[in-house]
Amino acid sequence: MNNNYKELGFMCGLEIHQQIEGKKLFCNCPTTIRKDKPDYTFFRKLRAAAGETGKIDKAAKYEMEKSKIFEYQGYYNTICLVEQDEEPPSPVNEDAVNIALQVAKLLNMTIVDSIQFMRKTVIDGSNVSGFQRTALIGYDGFIEVNGRKIDVESICLEEEAAQVIKRTEEKDIYNLSRLGIPLLEIATAPDITTPEECKSVAAHIGMLLRSTGKMKRGIGSIRQDVNVSIRGGARTEIKGFQDIKSIPRVINNEIDRQLKLIKKGEKIESGVRKAEPDGTTKYLRPMPGADRMYPETDIPTIIPNTKNIKTIETLEDKQKRYEKEYDLSSDLASMAVKYEPKTNKNFEIDFKEFSKVPPKTIVDTVLIKIPTLEKKEKADFGAKKWLFVEELFSAIEKGIVSASSIPDVLSDFVKTHKFSPEKYKQMDDKELKKIIKKIISENKDAPRGLIMGKVMGQTKGKADGKKVNEIVSKLL
Repeated sequence: MNNNYKELGFMCGLEIHQQIEGKKLFCNCPTTIRKDKPDYTFFRKLRAAAGETGKIDKAAKYEMEKSKIFEYQGYYNTICLVEQDEEPPSPVNEDAVNIALQVAKLLNMTIVDSIQFMRKTVIDGSNVSGFQRTALIGYDGFIEVNGRKIDVESICLEEEAAQVIKRTEEKDIYNLSRLGIPLLEIATAPDITTPEECKSVAAHIGMLLRSTGKMKRGIGSIRQDVNVSIRGGARTEIKGFQDIKSIPRVINNEIDRQLKLIKKGEKIESGVRKAEPDGTTKYLRPMPGADRMYPETDIPTIIPNTKNIKTIETLEDKQKRYEKEYDLSSDLASMAVKYEPKTNKNFEIDFKEFSKVPPKTIVDTVLIKIPTLEKKEKADFGAKKWLFVEELFSAIEKGIVSASSIPDVLSDFVKTHKFSPEKYKQMDDKELKKIIKKIISENKDAPRGLIMGKVMGQTKGKADGKKVNEIVSKLL
């Protein structure tokens, strides 16, 4: 779609919701999201409460008028009375607060003087209590994306909603294992100028969040909501993005929807819509307002400790440092820093422990050679994979095994699940020199590359390529 977004009066802001790993926000239950058969169920009906303004929020009223019954699924060992709204919340998870403060710093935000949790009325069944606890952590921040400054209006810490299992006209079913997971909500200003830029902003914020190493991973752990409007249309909040690649297509379809209604002379109502898999959107409810907020009286005000906020190296900065300090290509450095948060592996520890093994050899072995064998050859390295990798690098570090023998070592390990360094023990210089002399004498006037290839083929990984190159250079 070739829209001129400036002429359309296009305005766009982004909300990012990211789950934090660890314990839940107001109890000690784990953040494990379960899908197995529940241990018990119970039922509720919810009513909306008036906010600080004394009025009931229109979005909450809209949901309440559906008069639905909500069925909740629970588990004895991972759900407690807090999720069931049968007891007050426990003291707030301090680790989650500290992580929120770290992210606020990454976003160049002003941190609030005191953290006051509020109740946000939610009557769609996703919170058993009928409200979501949320607190402002920081405001007036910014990020730079592709040379443009994008203002970040706020970052809030809140409790994640329950996960919907099934909806019918009369009843909705929710699983409680997700309810209460610490959730960061980051909202940008409507500074985004194109749908593609919206995708880039989402990717950049996602990178900053992963840089902490504290975020949950997997489908649904991060979600994007996009606020869109055009001249003559109305602000629309689109929810349900889980793949940022779909953002431009859905935004363009929303623009097209509003343009068609404007052309027909129809009035466009502001509201919340859901992003569908085919790129279209579906109406959910009216846009919520200030009427849904009121103070949370069960949680004391928190004075944030800003003195000890840990400075975090972003993944982008780490990639640049890996390229410079460890002579990694941009591709290998990018692969390394993206892999680390997923697995809690720190390549830098291996770079320093095995200082005689080139860092590119370490990353290439872990992220290219082994996955290639696992995928193409259907190889199974088993539970001993990481122990084997450490033993392999240690043998190379000690000069027992040559880095050039790694492919043979990997191939043998897949077959036997054993690693015997003695099998790949390096030839001594005297024996190696004898082999090279013989090959040169049998291949007079042969190009250097051919000599090197024959030597490496005959020594079968028992000679270091660098050492072979030195000897060949002297003898030729």
